[in-house]
Parts: sequence; structure tokens; C-alpha cells
Amino acid sequence: MILDYKNIDDLNRYKIMSGTVIPRPIAWIVTEENGVLNCAPFSYFIPISSNPALVLVAIGKKDDGSPKDSLANILKTKKATICFAKKEDAALVQKCATPLAKDESEVEKFEIEVKRELEDYPPMIANTQSALFCEYYDTYEIPGDTTPVILEVKQQFIEDDKINERNHVFIDNIGRCGVTFKALVDL
Repeated sequence: MILDYKNIDDLNRYKIMSGTVIPRPIAWIVTEENGVLNCAPFSYFIPISSNPALVLVAIGKKDDGSPKDSLANILKTKKATICFAKKEDAALVQKCATPLAKDESEVEKFEIEVKRELEDYPPMIANTQSALFCEYYDTYEIPGDTTPVILEVKQQFIEDDKINERNHVFIDNIGRCGVTFKALVDL
């Protein structure tokens, strides 16, 4: 079967693409604006360069067409903290996908423990094994409801026992496989 994307609407194109490009890492992006912490899960997220250290996050719009809080906050403050989710976080990640008002915080509503490792960045999820402290780098304007945002990783937190002397990383992330979450396994 050949699917002609010009004949498929945005929602169904997203479903097909997100169900095909798997697994995709699940990460919370923590942003902050006027003291309100936004903690949103993202799976349209991937590294694109190591020098400079860049990641790409595709951020959609709210149902009313306005920018999601994560995008608005990143464009205003130029900072974000990306925290990787573990298997035991899957239900909490799903809760954080619930749309909230701009002045509501997922951290408060869902009682997510955070800690501020670096003063110049939004806090990280306390039980994450790894977090990327990022600054806004660029956006790319495309038609449709998604804004690709490029973030530059300036610093990274990683639990001491999750990286070896050769810089091999051993974290227990979950990934997105279509509509479900999957734990990554060693083979």
C-alpha cells in the first residue's frame, strides 16, 4: 500500500508517522514563566547535532490554535530542561498530557517532585536519571500546526552510576511506540 500524504489530514498523518518512527524517546520538557512550572511530555524529539549539541523538539498548537505553553515559555525565557522518563513514570507522563490553563502547573496538580540543579534553568524532575539543560537556538517556520524548535544542550545531569568511564550511558528510558509507551531493553 502506498499512502499519499497529500490526501491524509494532519491528525491521521501524525498517527501514521508516530506509529512508524518508533521507538521515540519520551521526555518531559520543563519550562517556567512567571513562577509557573510547565511540565509537558514530548515524543517528537530527537538529537540532530553533537557540535553544537542540538536537539529538535516539534511542538504543536493548542486545540484553539494558540501556541502551547512550552513553546510560548521557551520563546520568552529562552530556557528549557528536558527530563527523560522511566518506566514507573509512564502514568504520570500520560497525566501531564492533560491540557491545563497557562497559570496552572502540572508539577503542582500532579504532585511532581522537582529539584533545581542549576539556578539559570527550570528545575528538573527529581527522579529522572538524566536531564538536558537547554537554551533556545532557533525555530523553523513550516506550514501547519507544528513548530520545530531547536534547543542547544548546555549542560547535562546524569546519575553517577548511569555513565561509565568510557562515557557509555545506561539509563532506563521509556519510548513511545504509536499510542503506547515501551521500556527500552538490552539485547
